[in-house]
Amino acid sequence: MVLRTLVMKASTRTLLREGDGSTVRRTVLPGGLRIITEQVPGVRSVAFGIWVAVGSRDETAAAMGSAHYLEHLLFKGTSKRSALEISASIEAVGGDLNAFTTKEYTCYYARVLDVDLPLAIEVVSDVVNDALILPEDVEAERGVILEEIAMHDDDPSDVVHDEFASLLFADTALGRPVLGTVDTIESIPRAAINRFYRGRYKPQSMVIAAAGNLDHEVVVKLVKKAFGHYLDETAEARPARKRGQRVKHGLGIKVINRPTEQAHLVLGVPGPARSDERRFALAVLTTAFGGGMSSRLFQEIREKRGLAYSVYAFSQGFADDGMFGIYVGCLPGKVKTVLEVCRAELQSLVSGGLTRDEIERGKGQVRGSTVLGQEDTSARMTRIARSELHDEPLLSLDQLLAKIDAVTPDEINAVAGDLFNTPPRLAVIGPFADETVFTERI
Repeated sequence: MVLRTLVMKASTRTLLREGDGSTVRRTVLPGGLRIITEQVPGVRSVAFGIWVAVGSRDETAAAMGSAHYLEHLLFKGTSKRSALEISASIEAVGGDLNAFTTKEYTCYYARVLDVDLPLAIEVVSDVVNDALILPEDVEAERGVILEEIAMHDDDPSDVVHDEFASLLFADTALGRPVLGTVDTIESIPRAAINRFYRGRYKPQSMVIAAAGNLDHEVVVKLVKKAFGHYLDETAEARPARKRGQRVKHGLGIKVINRPTEQAHLVLGVPGPARSDERRFALAVLTTAFGGGMSSRLFQEIREKRGLAYSVYAFSQGFADDGMFGIYVGCLPGKVKTVLEVCRAELQSLVSGGLTRDEIERGKGQVRGSTVLGQEDTSARMTRIARSELHDEPLLSLDQLLAKIDAVTPDEINAVAGDLFNTPPRLAVIGPFADETVFTERI
């Protein structure tokens, strides 16, 4: 699906007017740069972000970690500002400046007082558009990222999720770690990172998002000024990430033998893509089944049996695929029992569904988290940016709540049946020499 065709002149329209008085407006500049804002009454802050439609799934296998590496390097200096000047400029006004990389996009953002929005736009735009990527900075940051990987690897509760994704998505980019590996980070040359930057970081591949006490037209004017000659009026907007065919899925069990005090496991299956209409039913199912202290999994595994301290269910959607899983951290000697309980509860979920009380609790939790999650400007900025970046309809808060309320027991049962009509995959980290001990339970 083509996101936008060539835009010959700037076009602006109002997307939403919320009941709390907030207004979402969107402008597309010539060349395809998209600017979306939410004016929020009664606040004194603004969150501003530049979202780039590139993530770890856009890397080659040999260059794993490039997108995240680049995220680090963009803060090392531009032709106008040193690394110190970049951070000091925002911190001097009490603001926050940061970035993050995912499998499908990268975001650079600042949150500041409303009067400091012009500064935030200028600094973040400079960071994104004019990074120097100097050889000495590449080498210095290489060591920092290797430390970050080491820190990540020291936490098996995080690593097991990477191992599960690697198992579930097999030999595809979705299965690779966002941070890359020690081998790839040590070997990526500066020239490859620079090519990645110059080739991917184009205005037509970006979404500018801001939320808070702002004026949309002022934001558009400031963005135009900050981007300046980087705007290419002859360019065509980048198509949205392709949807449709699911990626190749792996099967089986993956055991990482480590002398940990706890065993960490993720048991899961492929799930719906991000835009799938079943996502509302899946959200209620995931929450009711394993999303809180009153959830079925928490009650069975922790409260009734004392088998684990941490247990939860999760789901995540991508453009063309998704996942659903259960995480448990427990003593190694309890893993067999934990797996038996998980399998029994999954079978009960498919055969008997959730009770009406469980569904209502699940709906209440999803409703509450949806509303409370929109209480700050950063969350609001994120919501409108993702909608625009993924070319998905922006629903009002009332529409979202109505979608959640409309979920029926039959829809939940159908989602559960669809999810678990395939063998579950299991990733385990712990003191286990081989996988045979788990085979009969999977």
